[in-house]
Amino acid sequence: MSDVTSTWRLPIALVALATIPVIAGSLRLIDLATGSTVMPLNPRFSATPLPVVIHILSAMVFALLGALQFSTRLRRRHRAWHRRAGRIVMVAGLGVGLSALWLNQFFPRAGATRELLYPVRAVFGMAMLVVIALGFLAARRRDFANHRAWMIRSYAIGLVAGTQAFTLGVGGAIFGHGRVTTALLLVAAWAINLTVAEWAIRRRRPRRTTPASAQMAMP
Repeated sequence: MSDVTSTWRLPIALVALATIPVIAGSLRLIDLATGSTVMPLNPRFSATPLPVVIHILSAMVFALLGALQFSTRLRRRHRAWHRRAGRIVMVAGLGVGLSALWLNQFFPRAGATRELLYPVRAVFGMAMLVVIALGFLAARRRDFANHRAWMIRSYAIGLVAGTQAFTLGVGGAIFGHGRVTTALLLVAAWAINLTVAEWAIRRRRPRRTTPASAQMAMP
């Protein structure tokens, strides 16, 4: 397999994962712009469309442009582009987090789904803002290892809608679609994403050389 193919596998996979929420968001924007009912009707969205539009557009930019940031080849050969695109991704991520907090506060779901998801969404919405800020500060210090780690975590949080499509689809077919079950399956998507993110971060961290091993390595 060529280096070009290898370096683009992850970005392509991430774009594929983002496809479902991007399509759903695009249909919701069409509904809000035209008054059609392609997506299930939500009168609250129609009454206050601005935070919904901000959330969808920010999520699209964050998911699609953010996926390109994972291309090692693109990052190394076009560093200026990587920095400019990274700033856009960070702003979009802040838009996702802030609008998610607003929607969670003013458009909460009812019943057991609200009881479970309201605090979880509040925590992850704030966590996304925090990790993006930490990623920005790390980049300013030129601490690129930690910058990369924080941005991977932010992407894992922000791309949860793609994973939720699978946890709801597969998990719902196995465990049913009750309110509590649905809430737990939605939460499981964050757990999956962050577990994979931490694995990726630890996998790429350079191993520290102990004094003994350093001496053995010396000629």
